[in-house]
Amino acid sequence: MRPILYICAGVLCLASCGKRPAPAETRKTFVLSDSMLKTTTTATAETQQLRNELRFYGSITADNNKLTEVYPAVGGNVLNVNVELGDYVKKGQLLATIRSAEAAGFEKELSDAENDVLVAKNNWKIAQELYAGKLNTERDVMEARSLYDKALSQLNRMKETFNIYSIRAGSIYEVRSPMNGFIIEKNINQDMLLRSDRTDNIFDIAEIDEVWAIANVNEADINQVKLGVDAYVTTLTYPDKVYSGKVDKIFNIIDPETRSMKVRVKLHNEDFLLKPQMRANIRIAYTEDRRMMTIPASALIFDKSKYFVMVFRDRYNIETRQVEIYRQVGDLAYISTGLSEGEKVITANQLYIYDAIND
Repeated sequence: MRPILYICAGVLCLASCGKRPAPAETRKTFVLSDSMLKTTTTATAETQQLRNELRFYGSITADNNKLTEVYPAVGGNVLNVNVELGDYVKKGQLLATIRSAEAAGFEKELSDAENDVLVAKNNWKIAQELYAGKLNTERDVMEARSLYDKALSQLNRMKETFNIYSIRAGSIYEVRSPMNGFIIEKNINQDMLLRSDRTDNIFDIAEIDEVWAIANVNEADINQVKLGVDAYVTTLTYPDKVYSGKVDKIFNIIDPETRSMKVRVKLHNEDFLLKPQMRANIRIAYTEDRRMMTIPASALIFDKSKYFVMVFRDRYNIETRQVEIYRQVGDLAYISTGLSEGEKVITANQLYIYDAIND
């Protein structure tokens, strides 16, 4: 019997030795590393006035107050054109030269005026000498002086005409720029014959350090556009560059063909990137009589047809929170549900953190 008892005791001992207590389960918690924490930025949810945006198409135009149309003062044959479309010119710069029969007529008038002055001056001198010899009266001297003054006045007028019209010897008329600016229109070429009765301008010159963006506002949106509201303009050429301005004029006339009203936005253009006739996308922003929770749109994460944000309390306590977006205007997102005022959301590295927590 003893061998059997020993065997049973051994079996029991082995069985009891094999049953060790199972280790307790450890739950892993995400912790933001030091390097990630340094590059992680946050923003605070806050209540703001609800804004809205209207989007319109339009174009860039030159400021009419800084635009000059250049007309030829005389007709004739175009000898040279010294500028091209798009060139920057300075005030007084030579744009073109024209040989003109009318200029020749001005030259003759100037020559005649100079001769008249010489004759009148000589007659006045003779009248003074005769008066000194008591051979004529003081009245004769005064009449001679008056004729000299009239001749001198006519000569000065002709000289001023030459300066205004930039007429030079050889019946040459010089077209010079009246202002600093860019050539935005050119209707003249070398060897062209200009009629003296021409009514069309030959150059348009404009300063474009400030330009206008003209938006075509749909008839249904007219009541939303007010003077002074913010406007943001982009172009096809520079889609990532946003120009900011304000609506400074509303043209209260409806175009019967497009059923739209024009609105003007004045823009600073110191870098001259905006050119007249460029197509523009114009966003006009306005506020509504309502306040909502806002966060930067960069904090949003779109996944599984839903929007999420990463709510940050500290490096050990980061929560994935679903939110409902009411509207997004520019870089700002309006939140209808999901956040409370004062909560912080992550705006940089949020995608990495979202993947790390939710995978």
